[in-house]
Amino acid sequence: MYEYQYVKLALGGIFNSKPKSNYKEIISSKAKEGWRFVQIFAPATSGYGAASYFELIFEKKGRLASSFILNTLTVQIVK
Repeated sequence: MYEYQYVKLALGGIFNSKPKSNYKEIISSKAKEGWRFVQIFAPATSGYGAASYFELIFEKKGRLASSFILNTLTVQIVK
């Protein structure tokens, strides 16, 4: 099982579509915390045909998944 985290990244505005934050720094920071970058998502566009924000999507294995893997490995080692 995986946990997911979503980070909203605001864009500059109608005539400036550059992100207000450095997405590369956000991805690197989350990777150091154990999160894996999965995708950048652009929502439906506004009336001017441009998105007002992006979402960065991250995942990492949840505690339940890690526990299951450890238990499985232990059983395999005992056999």
